[in-house]
Amino acid sequence: MPATRAKQMSMKQANGYKTGQKGKRPWGNWRVTDTGDGFAVKRIEVAPGHRLSLQRHEGRTERWVVVAGEGKVTLGTRSKRLGIGGTVVIPRKTIHRLENDRKAPLVLIEIQYGPRLEESDIERLSDDYARAPKRR
Repeated sequence: MPATRAKQMSMKQANGYKTGQKGKRPWGNWRVTDTGDGFAVKRIEVAPGHRLSLQRHEGRTERWVVVAGEGKVTLGTRSKRLGIGGTVVIPRKTIHRLENDRKAPLVLIEIQYGPRLEESDIERLSDDYARAPKRR
C-alpha cells in the first residue's frame, strides 16, 4: 500500500453511524441523514414535555440547529432558549441537555464531529427515564 494511502487510512475517524439508521427513545426519536469521515448528521425530534439525559461525550463535539419548535438547552451550568434558526456548539466533554418545555415538537439538526461517533459515546449523568447509572 502506498505511504500516502496508509497515512489517509490512519487519519480516518471512527464512525459507527450509517445513513438511514434511526432510534426511538422515551423522549422522541432520531434519524441519521448523512455520514462521512469524521462526521454524522442527525435529525432529532423531542416530544412536548420531554428532555434528553443530562450527558456528555468523550469523543465528539456537537452543533445543534433548531428547525422547528423551541426549547431549552443546558450547557454546563448555563441555560438558554433556542428557537427556529438558533444554534449552539457543544464541545467534547461538556455537560449538556436539551428540553422541550413547549406544546409542539422540537426538531433540530445535530452535526457531530470528532474521533468517536457512536451511540455508546453517551455518559448519562441524570435521566428522567432511569437510564443513567446509579450513584453510590
